[in-house]
Amino acid sequence: MMTGIMKHRQDSVMLLSLNALLIVSILSMWWLKQRQFRCTHVSGVAMLYGMVLGAIMKSVDFVYRDEPMEVYACVGLNNTPLTLTVNVTSHVHHYKHVGEVNFLEGQGSSLITDLYKMTFDPEVLFNLFLPPIIFHGAYCLNQRRFIDNLGSVLTFAFMGTIITCVGIGACVYAFTRLMVVAGQSAEGDFLLTDCFLFGAVISATDPVAVLALFSELRVEPDLYTLLFGESVLNDAVAIVLARAITTYSLTGGVHAFDTRAFFLAVGHFVAVFSGSFAVGFFYTAVTALLTKFTRLCEHPLLETTLLFLLSWSAFLCAEVCGLSGIVAVLFCGMAQARYTIHNLSSEAKIRTKQLLEFFSFLGEMFIFCYIGFVLLTFPRHVFSAFFICGAFLSVLVSRACNIYPLAFLLNLGRRNKIPLNGQHFMMFSGLRGAVAFALAVQDTSTEARRTILSTTLLLVCITMLGLGPATSPMLRWLNIRVGVDEDEDKVSVQGRTERGAAGEGRVDTTAGLWHRLEHKYLGPTLTHSGPPLTSTLPLWCGPLARLLTSPHAYENQERLRDDADAGRTEVNLKEALGDQGGSVGGVAEPHEDPLEGDLGLGSTPATAGGEE
Repeated sequence: MMTGIMKHRQDSVMLLSLNALLIVSILSMWWLKQRQFRCTHVSGVAMLYGMVLGAIMKSVDFVYRDEPMEVYACVGLNNTPLTLTVNVTSHVHHYKHVGEVNFLEGQGSSLITDLYKMTFDPEVLFNLFLPPIIFHGAYCLNQRRFIDNLGSVLTFAFMGTIITCVGIGACVYAFTRLMVVAGQSAEGDFLLTDCFLFGAVISATDPVAVLALFSELRVEPDLYTLLFGESVLNDAVAIVLARAITTYSLTGGVHAFDTRAFFLAVGHFVAVFSGSFAVGFFYTAVTALLTKFTRLCEHPLLETTLLFLLSWSAFLCAEVCGLSGIVAVLFCGMAQARYTIHNLSSEAKIRTKQLLEFFSFLGEMFIFCYIGFVLLTFPRHVFSAFFICGAFLSVLVSRACNIYPLAFLLNLGRRNKIPLNGQHFMMFSGLRGAVAFALAVQDTSTEARRTILSTTLLLVCITMLGLGPATSPMLRWLNIRVGVDEDEDKVSVQGRTERGAAGEGRVDTTAGLWHRLEHKYLGPTLTHSGPPLTSTLPLWCGPLARLLTSPHAYENQERLRDDADAGRTEVNLKEALGDQGGSVGGVAEPHEDPLEGDLGLGSTPATAGGEE
């Protein structure tokens, strides 16, 4: 048996190997950046080195126990031998070795199996590495552009992910029927629920890869917002869909469609998503109120630590309640960036952003390095050519059925249309990553689930290593703007906002409702901005309104009132001078309408004529 010291040394060897791979990946990425090769994210490099480590481990000649094992009958066995071979099948002479043995001392087993057992723990991926990745993606959303495109992002994230899941599931199920006809699999190996579960798994795109590649290239802002917002939100939708499909299969809908099981699964989806959203927003409200009514701003380190721990608590609390921690931490990250960040000191804002970026970067690198390692070392891979071809074809078909019809419908109500070249690029840019792998690895108990894992690993590697480097040439070929300056982007957003205020409408009709709700209630409750709650809430909420209203809100209200009075006085003065024919040197001054002038769109013709 392996002693505790030897097990500790083996674990240390594995962690040292992974650490060395991460260091080499960072140095390699720096070398590529020095040579202006910006199309590959460091995750792809880490995956390549993980595959190199896996290939090395596969090629090592291990020591196996060559002497025949003695087979014991269960009847009359008075003691337990060091090595026990038992029959675990329905066949008479098929035996399987069970128990832990030491490969270093020739007791059997292999190094790959031991390393796999040591590190292949889905709970570590879900509880330790995924939350910072998802939280950072949500925290880094461009809030203004996200709100302006809220309806479109939600449509692609919810409806698009459901369409993708159903499309992939249906196509793959058809291919499994062909596999049965061709004799490649037996009847019942792939259930309908297995195929739809694969659809939910592979519909999750990778937000970190999208963020890194598009930020590096500075892609056209609206397209970037749609893609990044979709990739962040659809991870949550895919996770809850996978849980709903599992619930459906457990409640009777395995071999045929079951109406009761279907509605139970739909109810489970809605309940889990709504409950997880509530948990995430609750922890945001707690964080925002603590930073609003305490003097934590005097201690930036405590501010950052509190925000990080409360955000992680949202994930853990949702998991304890049987909800989705990923959905909770996703909405928590979006809300923290929307509200709590305004209560932080300047130093805490910088520290928080850097801390989240570091944890997300490290987690993403580790997961992709490990994906490359597992691709070559997982001891129970099941690669089926029919299933793999069906998976690749179904991903393309379902992505097209997602992007083009939804973009057409959204363009009917959008002022800024999603151009056709942008739709082509959205079709192209579905990078798969950490969430798809984490979902696939949770259950490998059947041959169908192991096939799903093996195919998912292939899809992740091909999309990251194939589509990632092809991003820049595709952008040039589709003639999509890159290298957009941040200041130019801000002016563009400001111009659209002012035009919307002048009556031309917003980018997205959903944004107007959200802005009103936020300005009157959410903003004043969780931050120091906005009008006092005593002026927006009903009279019977007076005690609560006075409790939650910040003293700064009253100061801001007085300042706005003074500015408004000063503006009215200036306008009245100008009108009086105009009525009296006020002039300087006998030349009449041109009359200015306070509603006209430069709104960030250039001078009006009347003003220009007056200057001439």
